[in-house]
Amino acid sequence: MPLITVKTSAPALEPPAAQALLLQLSAQLASLLGKPERYVMTALQSDASMTFAGDPAPAAYVEVKSIGALEGDRTRELSGALCSLLQTHLGVPSERIYIGFEDVPGRLWGWNGATFG
Repeated sequence: MPLITVKTSAPALEPPAAQALLLQLSAQLASLLGKPERYVMTALQSDASMTFAGDPAPAAYVEVKSIGALEGDRTRELSGALCSLLQTHLGVPSERIYIGFEDVPGRLWGWNGATFG
């Protein structure tokens, strides 16, 4: 049920490097949210047309959606971990990354012909 989507203006990674990033994002998200990784989905879109602060240098927008588990300091912890991973793998500085967190009710999250709520 957790989903992380990364949209970035950084150049596309070679397939093995992109796969490695997605796998690390999946494991990190599952661990920090306390959710089974078998439900985590990851997505990466590179070479997007973007600006940040009026500057076309590499930037990223990340969306993290989950049913619960986004309370307290967890989003702050996730922000640090995700920015670090993206800076390492994509070369996008943390100060050029926005992350949107969304706690979705289970009844509004479909999977396998049903919903989680």
